[in-house]
Amino acid sequence: MSPRQRLSPAERRAQLLAVGAQFFAAHPYDDVLMEDIAEQAGVSRALLYRYFPGKRQLFAALYQQAADRLLEQVPLNPAAGDVWEQLTAGLDVHLDYFIANRHTVLAANRVLAGDPVVQTVINEELDVLRSRLLDVLPLPLADEAVRAAVSAVLKSWLVFVRVLCVDWLSTETCTRTELRDTCVGALLGALRPLLAADSAAGWPS
Repeated sequence: MSPRQRLSPAERRAQLLAVGAQFFAAHPYDDVLMEDIAEQAGVSRALLYRYFPGKRQLFAALYQQAADRLLEQVPLNPAAGDVWEQLTAGLDVHLDYFIANRHTVLAANRVLAGDPVVQTVINEELDVLRSRLLDVLPLPLADEAVRAAVSAVLKSWLVFVRVLCVDWLSTETCTRTELRDTCVGALLGALRPLLAADSAAGWPS
């Protein structure tokens, strides 16, 4: 174990999350041991457990941190330009993270599929993305029925993207670009029947 650094509680927590993130990204969930994380961080196991009572709690905290950072990088601003370019860029951000943290994403969506804390993190991120997409899509503002229908489509589409991308991490049946474009194309196709022609003007064909 390396000599322990004197850090504030916030700095120590951030350090432990960073070390944990490295381990979960590099190894399958079941192969990650808390004692290895403690050793790499230069702390005792007792101190690590003081911050995180168990491996699941540590994983949930770092996955929450990752979700927050992804949302920061995918603002989906109505004033920021073409919505489809923003959506494509947002998918690229997520795919970059998924590929760099393959084991982490597979753990959250498969190994810990029954963990309520981890699934809450995932569902809350999807809810924020759905809300942002509703705000940025060119919808007729006065038509509540259309907005409700689009919201339902977005909810299902986000689950579709999640499942498709997780499956792709296990078996790359297409290229990364094909995966991203399939996701965008699926949303385009799902929304067109719900909107008037003028609302969809300028959309990719």
